[in-house]
Amino acid sequence: MRLARLAALVLLLLLCIPAAAHAQSAGPGGIDVVQVNGLLDPSNAALIRSSLRHADAAHSTVIVFQLDASGAVDIDVPALLHDFTNAETPTAVWIGPSGGVARGASALLALSADVAAIAPGAHFGPIIPVSYDHPAQKIAAAEQLAGKRVTEKANTLQLFIASLDGKTVDGVKLSTLRGAEGSRVLNQDVHFHKLDLTQQLAHTLDSPWVAYFLFVVGLALIIFEFFTAGIGLAGALGALALLGACFGFSHLPVAPWAVFLLLFGMFGLAVDLQAGGLGAWTFIGAASLVAGSIWLYDGASRLDPTWWVLVLVIGGTLLFMLSGMTAMVRSRFSTPTIGREELIGEMGTAEAEVDPEGVVRIRDALWRARTNRATPIHSGDAIRVVSVEGIVLEVEPEAGGARDYRHR
Repeated sequence: MRLARLAALVLLLLLCIPAAAHAQSAGPGGIDVVQVNGLLDPSNAALIRSSLRHADAAHSTVIVFQLDASGAVDIDVPALLHDFTNAETPTAVWIGPSGGVARGASALLALSADVAAIAPGAHFGPIIPVSYDHPAQKIAAAEQLAGKRVTEKANTLQLFIASLDGKTVDGVKLSTLRGAEGSRVLNQDVHFHKLDLTQQLAHTLDSPWVAYFLFVVGLALIIFEFFTAGIGLAGALGALALLGACFGFSHLPVAPWAVFLLLFGMFGLAVDLQAGGLGAWTFIGAASLVAGSIWLYDGASRLDPTWWVLVLVIGGTLLFMLSGMTAMVRSRFSTPTIGREELIGEMGTAEAEVDPEGVVRIRDALWRARTNRATPIHSGDAIRVVSVEGIVLEVEPEAGGARDYRHR
């Protein structure tokens, strides 16, 4: 009798376990919302892939992508599209909010989703070019879907998620709402995914106008530090700006000759700054800076900085170099005495190595200085002024200076 009861109990437990497991798997697994903004670069591609994996592992009811994005740079679009369309979790795309866009690779993702909608005031397409760094690249999926558009409307993301209730995707009926008609609310938790701080920094540096801005500003700050004869805050910020710009350039289709023009332009402006006047090098440098800025990116035209960014960067750089830097150099290397000829014979010290040019201190004022190439002067050495040419002093060591060939 006891054995019969024990067998009946075991049989009952075996029957209950599958039923309990089935009830657990059938319950709502949550709704994942992924915010994708800007270019589809490596950071955004990694976000999309990791979110898809998370949704599959968590058995989410649906994964919703909020798109306000455009074409791709430095990513394998077919591979990303394969991962997107082969996800186990149903995919939905909402293009919004109002003013948002879905172009290029982003538009292709929207058309490849199981469900897609667009907010009023948002814009869709064109799909081609899919990749902004290879605008001529042909992708079969893009050519097949080139004439299609997203027509379903949804004012907000919440209304779009609510509209998914009852839709059937791959034979599975989605459930996102509960409650009576007129008072229905979401029946499960919503989990938001976006770029973390490191990914956001990388994504920002990948923005074409940001990389361009940092490159020009970094060069200007380093030139500023050079003329102040030291390594301080401006030099450090300039170096960081250049590093950030180079990181962005590594993911963008940059034309090497245009980068050379930017470098040459800043060099030309620095030449006349060194000479202490406005000359031919100023116009050569300004022209090179403008040309390098306009033709910097060798890809789709949507990568080019907008006109107001060009005006801001080029105008600000020229104003800084021709006005601010000139005034700084004059005040930095000015002398408290009225007659500069009185400085001949004065003694001072070298603030930086003079070989053949550098900076010296005379009467508590800093001066740009040069010496005979055969007589380098080390930082901290005593010097004597032998002549004055404009705002540049010609100096020699206190003792043992080589004789200038002009006085032979």
